[in-house]
Amino acid sequence: MRRAILPLSAGLAALSAAGAFAQNNTPHNLILFVPDGLRGGIVKPETAPAMAEVRDKGINFKNSHSLFPTFTTANASAISTGHYLGDTGDFSNTIYTAYPVEPAGGTVVPFLENDLVLGDIDKHFGGDYLNEETLLRMARERGYSTAAIGKLGPTLIFDHTDRADRSGLHSIVIDDATGSDKGVPLSDEMKTALTKAGLPLATPSRGENGKSGDFKTPGTTTPNTAQQAYMADAATKVVLPMFKARNKPFVLVFWSRDPDGSQHNNGDGLNQITPGINGPTSLAGIKNADNNLAQLRKALDDLGLSATTNIMISSDHGFSTISKESKTSPSAKITYADTPKDFLPMGFVSIDLAKALKLPLFDPNNKNARVPDDAHPRAGNGLLGPDPLKPEIVIATNGGSDLIYLPNKDRKLAGRVIKALLAQDYVSGIFVEDDLGRFPATLPLSLLNLRGKAVTPHPSIVVNFRSYTSGCDDPTVCSVEVADTVLRQGQGMHGSFSRGDTRNFTAAIGPDFKAGYVDELPVSNADVGMTAAKLLGLTQKPKGNLIGRVMTEAMPNGVTPRGYKGRITSRPDAQGLRTVLNFQRVLNQRYFDAAGFPGRTLGLEVDGGKQKTAGK
Repeated sequence: MRRAILPLSAGLAALSAAGAFAQNNTPHNLILFVPDGLRGGIVKPETAPAMAEVRDKGINFKNSHSLFPTFTTANASAISTGHYLGDTGDFSNTIYTAYPVEPAGGTVVPFLENDLVLGDIDKHFGGDYLNEETLLRMARERGYSTAAIGKLGPTLIFDHTDRADRSGLHSIVIDDATGSDKGVPLSDEMKTALTKAGLPLATPSRGENGKSGDFKTPGTTTPNTAQQAYMADAATKVVLPMFKARNKPFVLVFWSRDPDGSQHNNGDGLNQITPGINGPTSLAGIKNADNNLAQLRKALDDLGLSATTNIMISSDHGFSTISKESKTSPSAKITYADTPKDFLPMGFVSIDLAKALKLPLFDPNNKNARVPDDAHPRAGNGLLGPDPLKPEIVIATNGGSDLIYLPNKDRKLAGRVIKALLAQDYVSGIFVEDDLGRFPATLPLSLLNLRGKAVTPHPSIVVNFRSYTSGCDDPTVCSVEVADTVLRQGQGMHGSFSRGDTRNFTAAIGPDFKAGYVDELPVSNADVGMTAAKLLGLTQKPKGNLIGRVMTEAMPNGVTPRGYKGRITSRPDAQGLRTVLNFQRVLNQRYFDAAGFPGRTLGLEVDGGKQKTAGK
């Protein structure tokens, strides 16, 4: 196969950063603010004034990218390590571990947004399931004060190992589970400081914001205000003053659940595409996250820390409105007790593959019970084959894309799975593990940096779902995608390879960044991780070489490299279907704009762009 781009090189990335700027004798502080699920095109002075101000007065990374699959823990692993997913092994929010994960009910396909689950997986995979050093761990070992506050799951990923230390030597972690036996223990110092500030020792629940509704009942119309107010207060009234008193540099990660949570669960249009994720609930979620950032910046001003603190903002992914429509899916022709007639049920990929391949379907989230013909798996995940303890196929359901594992690495079975997927109108692009060989209408996983030094099982096939625009001036702001999820048509999801999901929001401001600079070059969440480490003077000892680059062009006197655009196209199948990948390149770094079947993926024109053909 002729490759359009070279593998990433750790050496070249390091060379590109050399001499970019003189590291301070005393490194500046860093706040890394992650507004979960914030779309790049939605930030305006009227929707998110605090974030718009950082972008407009600091660095506007207008060409930013989430890593595919565009999911939360996957991109948290990239931001926290600077590595692509082929090295971190966090391929999606739900992955196949090949062993029963006790805190996840004994399933082999656990959902990772859970502190106990992360701990169990760490233990199973040699103490560190990411297999790469994280930003906060490196920083605290270098003597920085460190804290991670925010959404359950990705918050802990920034310092997820050795977290039972109650002495305060570990990073401060405050998330949804704080104060319970499922969370990371607070040090005595933190307990005393929270109490003195009049704050409880346990995080409040999401309340109404956590209600997703069902197929007859709309979801929430309330943003995650109360829970995030507690977290913002903990950061500004306790953690930042504590860090200032220590009189040494600090790193604070604040991972805002909004707008993600409000967009997912929004109740603004049950089973309707419009208003989707552009209704009042989603907009209120965006403003909630923006208010948290404004509070953090005011605290820096009040404490006299603004001049010595860099702020980097990067959302983990973009967002889309959910579609549950298909004209070809056998699963949509079955009547379910909890799904509107003719709509796709949760787990439609598992059901459709089971039928196409004539294999029994078992539910890994229901003690491996056989799934009846008129039902779907509880969480959508599926085990296919005669014996659920030795499955031939494992489907990890995630949303805008699903992971498919073939534990026996059976190439013939892979071909049958691909053929079945290509028959479905909800599919738009298939990526296959290189060792399984080349198949028409597919591209290899290595092109996406999904093949690396990961210690968790690598997926055999990643299937992307159809996406389109509901119609607005900026299509990435009103993207729609078919999603394999318990959520309903009209609510929100991400994970696809549409530009609506890959276009996240990235901005920065502070003493180590230019002012009022618009960066036209592509950047990614892996770059955010590498740049943060460079600002802090941290040097990782990488196991894999799938790393991002330092964004030197955003720094005073930094090097500005050249960028390029390109397209890679697979060989067609008998129907003429081709998986196409639109990408950009800076040095040897690859940035993925959109991929899938032209006409079925937002941002992938039918005839646009010069093409290079893979697999010939």
